[in-house]
Amino acid sequence: MQPDARRPYSFRDDPAVPAFDDGRIVVVMDAECALCSRAARRIAKLDKHDRVRIAPMQGALGRALLEHYGLDADDPASWLMIEDGRAWGSLEGMAMLFPRLHWAYAPARLVWVLPVGLRDWIYARIARNRYAVFGHGDLCALPDPQVQRRLLR
Repeated sequence: MQPDARRPYSFRDDPAVPAFDDGRIVVVMDAECALCSRAARRIAKLDKHDRVRIAPMQGALGRALLEHYGLDADDPASWLMIEDGRAWGSLEGMAMLFPRLHWAYAPARLVWVLPVGLRDWIYARIARNRYAVFGHGDLCALPDPQVQRRLLR
């Protein structure tokens, strides 16, 4: 992550990032991945307080946020969660998001005991092989209205 991007809400000062409602948790994920589509449906189901929005990495906002944080918008290993203006990537972002949505995901917080390099390695292995294992999907084409209303395009 770029040093300046570590400041909370640093994206507000970046003219390349389109304006968006940053009062909610924003998750940037691959809209062409079946695993990410499943995650989006899970988020929609668990998000009882309507706190999460999803920005596809293929869209203008998702791409700009990834690039702002020094991530490659064309790299399938890019996943980002932004909450209260602070960004978290890969397993760290997931470990922060899902336990907030449902208590059953509390064990996900155990990833914090793993060294950063190992967390990144695990996530990269999953991300780089997700099309082969889980197939392609189209998050933006999901008929689920709960997912569609969360999409930031």
